Amino acid sequence: MTWDFGKTLQVISLILSYKENTKQDKKPVIVVCPSSLSLNWKAEIEKFANSIKTIVIGGNATYREQQIEEIPNADVVITSYDLLKRDIETYKKHNYEFSYIIADEAQYMKNSNTLNAKAVKELNAKTRFALTGTPIENSLSELWSIFDFLMPGYLFSYKKFKDEYEMPIVREQNEEAMNKLRMLIEPFILRRTKKEVLTELPDKIVTVLNNEMEEEQEKVYLSYLSEAKNELQQQLDTIGFEKSQIQILALLTRLRQICCHPSLFLENYKGESSKLTQCIELVKDMVESGHKILLFSTYTAMFEIIEKELKKESIKYFKLTGQTKVSDRIGLVDEFNQNPEIKVFLISLKAGGTGLNLTGADMVIHYDPWWNLSAENQATDRAYRIGQKNNVQVYKLITKNSIEEKIYELQQKKAKLIDDVLDTKTSFISKLSKEDIMKLFE
Repeated sequence: MTWDFGKTLQVISLILSYKENTKQDKKPVIVVCPSSLSLNWKAEIEKFANSIKTIVIGGNATYREQQIEEIPNADVVITSYDLLKRDIETYKKHNYEFSYIIADEAQYMKNSNTLNAKAVKELNAKTRFALTGTPIENSLSELWSIFDFLMPGYLFSYKKFKDEYEMPIVREQNEEAMNKLRMLIEPFILRRTKKEVLTELPDKIVTVLNNEMEEEQEKVYLSYLSEAKNELQQQLDTIGFEKSQIQILALLTRLRQICCHPSLFLENYKGESSKLTQCIELVKDMVESGHKILLFSTYTAMFEIIEKELKKESIKYFKLTGQTKVSDRIGLVDEFNQNPEIKVFLISLKAGGTGLNLTGADMVIHYDPWWNLSAENQATDRAYRIGQKNNVQVYKLITKNSIEEKIYELQQKKAKLIDDVLDTKTSFISKLSKEDIMKLFE
């Protein structure tokens, strides 16, 4: 079990070594992770070891079954805990044996009686790895469940474990039981704490989390994209590129809103938003792990949707937008920094992207990509500034096969241009070529 820092890169290195050095009887690796991280695993593998052939299991049941049949042709298979429990019978039907099972965010198996835990434990592999920054969130039974996946029976039956270790340690603070348990598990845990790796870690870690649109959301997006292309072409034919920038911006804004949540401008939309689902899952995981979060968006209307979800999860939050009184801003900031009960601060990028000291947070989420990369960085720096004692983890939520992905690619390609432009949407648009603009509508 690897615990804490650098887990993903360590595993990718291991997989690459296995692929390059194993000549016979080579078998695929399967990565099981939260659904919000599936595409991220693929992106990280492509970034650091693009010779590794990956399959990301997804789509409807029929398509997933076809993908599962192709597993022998892949080096790495990536699936989610949620999909694995639905597909486990298909895996068993094919009687696959994997070289490694990588259970990422292994706390998802913390309850040994859940379908998540049972499905992962039914997979067949020569070697098993559990990756987690929080091997024990609430009780020692969670540690037992993870080891029950790694080495079934090693920590005995749960009844024996509970009687000989969990109860004496928790109720009696029995040091002898604690030492015996530590000796049992220590050889199988690779743990690197922040203090041990601080010199090799950047102060600010930026992670792009990809998501794929839900079926209804994708239909809306593709329909509007088709309309937008036609409207744009008519606009260009009528008044030309130079005079069309306001209309171009309006069309692009609609596409961006659909990625965030179609109901931002479609009153009767009853479907879901994959990004919202991913965001709330991420927030819940962070909050449960003791982190405090700044969540930025360019759309204040999006906060109304997010707030409903936070209330459902009983997560306490503050909100700062252009409607927040100047006299209230400092009070909100001070209380957020000091009050451990307030876990999330929703902040409009334009209203709160500068001038705030929010070092009480150590996590930043950019719900949607902003045209101007420097504006995003300034917003991130509300947490990453003098007085911050922790590394700051930054997540950028990007919808695959959409305008957002193209904005992000454009940011990387034209970083210098974006840093130089004024902090307004129109100035950014005006500095893009016609070719750049048309690519955004592909």
